[in-house]
Amino acid sequence: MGKLLENLHITLLLGLVLAIVVILAVPANTDMAQGVFRWLHLFFGITWIGLLYYFNFVQIPTMPKVPAELKPGVSKFIAPSALFFFRWGAAFTVLTGLIIAYLAGYEKEALLLQDPYRLIGIGMWLALIMAFNVWFVIWPNQKRALGLVEADDASKAKSARTAMLFSRTNTLLSIPMLYCMINFNGG
Repeated sequence: MGKLLENLHITLLLGLVLAIVVILAVPANTDMAQGVFRWLHLFFGITWIGLLYYFNFVQIPTMPKVPAELKPGVSKFIAPSALFFFRWGAAFTVLTGLIIAYLAGYEKEALLLQDPYRLIGIGMWLALIMAFNVWFVIWPNQKRALGLVEADDASKAKSARTAMLFSRTNTLLSIPMLYCMINFNGG
């Protein structure tokens, strides 16, 4: 078993197979498509928000304490990989959330903040703003800050600050967003 779990891709594949067994053996309290998309939405959401919290609770506050000779290990290897999963977690969280709203027949009412879908609508708008920040503010600035694209030192420093501030904005928005998402369906 240890050899299987040493490989992340095999671990994920085994987790998917086990989930499919559970899905087929014990149906959810909703139709199959809704259940599968809710599950995917939660998986991608955990990936996205988990990495958001990793960046804000661990990486950003710890980097000033890291010795200069060790910083490239984070900026050249860990951060780019984490940002890949962060970006795509955001994209797939939003996509699966919109699919859930469509399948349930409330996407228009929610996006227009109409009752009784106002709470989930607020959560959806917060998530859309956050995903926009990820793709169009944080990621372009992180590419410069990490040296993944050409930039002078002043641009790198400015980009790092901008990325951090928008990441903190997303942390702020995630708190009410999570409340809306959890409480729309009663938990």
